[in-house]
Amino acid sequence: MISDNDAFSQDIRLVGLISDLSPILETCANTTSMGFVAIARVTEDRWVTCASLDRVNFGLRAGDELEVGSTICREVRAGGSMIVIPDVDASDIWRDHHTPRQYGFKSYISVPIIRADGSFWGTLCAIDPLSHDITTHATDLFTLFARLIARELDRQEELEAGRANLASERDTSRLREEFIAIVGHDLRNPIAAVTSGLRMISERDLSPERTAMLIPEMQRALTRASQIITNLMDFARGRLGAGIELNAPTPVDLKPVFQDVVGEIKQVAPQPVECRIDLPRPLIADPQRLGQLLSNLLGNAVTHGDPGHPIEIEIAEREGELHVGVTNQGDPIPDEVKASLFQPFSRQEGHSSLQGLGLGLYIASEIARAHGGLIDVASTSRGSTTFRMRIPAKA
Repeated sequence: MISDNDAFSQDIRLVGLISDLSPILETCANTTSMGFVAIARVTEDRWVTCASLDRVNFGLRAGDELEVGSTICREVRAGGSMIVIPDVDASDIWRDHHTPRQYGFKSYISVPIIRADGSFWGTLCAIDPLSHDITTHATDLFTLFARLIARELDRQEELEAGRANLASERDTSRLREEFIAIVGHDLRNPIAAVTSGLRMISERDLSPERTAMLIPEMQRALTRASQIITNLMDFARGRLGAGIELNAPTPVDLKPVFQDVVGEIKQVAPQPVECRIDLPRPLIADPQRLGQLLSNLLGNAVTHGDPGHPIEIEIAEREGELHVGVTNQGDPIPDEVKASLFQPFSRQEGHSSLQGLGLGLYIASEIARAHGGLIDVASTSRGSTTFRMRIPAKA
């Protein structure tokens, strides 16, 4: 019996959807007086029962498999035409063939099932332990049913493809509307914040203290808008097939690169940011992209982290790898959410208004992949979440 994830399980499922499947098998059996009738998927190396009618206890049901070399269906596939044996013992060709001896049948018929594209799919076949006169009417009926089965398989695949395309179109339409709404929201808000701040500075006689308060807010808004635009451009490149582009990696001291990113985040994050960097030597990498990666991870930590607890950053070279870890305290990430965190437009339930487009983690993971590494996440029930990047550390 084949498993559900076997490639042939789809064929079995499609055959099961054929209208009037049982009457087809019963008519084949009644017309030939044969006790076992089957629809079989036959390839160069496999023979799998997709449907059967068994009146002689032959013992094969949907999903059961025979060694293809032990079947005559192999010859049907090779020749592309039906094989009819009314009486094995009376046939000079089949009397000494190993298949009738192995399976104990005296009469046999097998008709190829040919798809619309001309490809051989399998057979409609029947056997019986007794010899039977197989009339022209019976062979014509088998041929007709084989064509009907092929057309039904084509139709079922077309229906499923149509349903899949319709579902995809609906998802795309929904995603497009959501995309436009989020882009408008996420870009409008920071632009409005900067515009308001500039108006207040230009139109009012603000105290130095008040001006000093406004400037960080404007910086925070501009940083957010810049991240959105950068992520959108990278996402568009990836979707167009270019992937994340790396500048020609050369040995570079990454410590100041990461320090600059951390410094920018400290200016806008409501929570404390603690950073430990241990990089004793230059490494071959794209510093701009790794800075973007850290910025995206920190942006995620700022969004989802508890403002009352610090964000912890640990960057070090260990055992031939560059490790970048970002830890924040907050609500744990459910296991079902983890699986899609690094997909584009992934946003946790209840936080969509804060997460924006949900491209940051996706872009970060693509940058890690471009460097030959990966990003994983660990989230405990106590509310500690760590995103950790690992890439080969090459000097």
